[in-house]
Amino acid sequence: MNPNFFLFKQQITHPIKYRLFMLGKLPMGFISGLKVVQLEEAGASVAVKFKWVNQNPFRSIYFAVLSMAAELSTGILAFGQIYQRKPGVSMLVVKLDAAFYKKAVGRIVFTCNDGATIMEAIEQAISTGEGVNVPCTSIGTNEQNEVVAQFTFTWSFKAKR
Repeated sequence: MNPNFFLFKQQITHPIKYRLFMLGKLPMGFISGLKVVQLEEAGASVAVKFKWVNQNPFRSIYFAVLSMAAELSTGILAFGQIYQRKPGVSMLVVKLDAAFYKKAVGRIVFTCNDGATIMEAIEQAISTGEGVNVPCTSIGTNEQNEVVAQFTFTWSFKAKR
């Protein structure tokens, strides 16, 4: 277990610290109501509920809000791995693919289980000094456990020298 990830998890799972993190770093995620519901080194889940502030004209969750939830489920895994790491590692989304299957109403949970792949990519970026790209998939399911959307974010990691 990465001790930095454990420290990050302690910070992000504390209710007040989580709200401050979201308000300071992801204000639109805070306003939209994104909630981290599971965070482990192997995977993370982020939930978002349909509400007035995140709706589209068709009475479902706006696709940009779904994208934020999906990105957070992948990015929080990466951020936990680079948290307080020496040398520092930069991360950036370089590509996004998305597919939508059902109308997003109610509570949608996005889950990414690519934690091990992310950890390997970060270690490779540090050891080689080169940038490493890794695709991370997040699948969004509704309350009936039906797949609503699938996002694949390609993250780029590079060690800061």
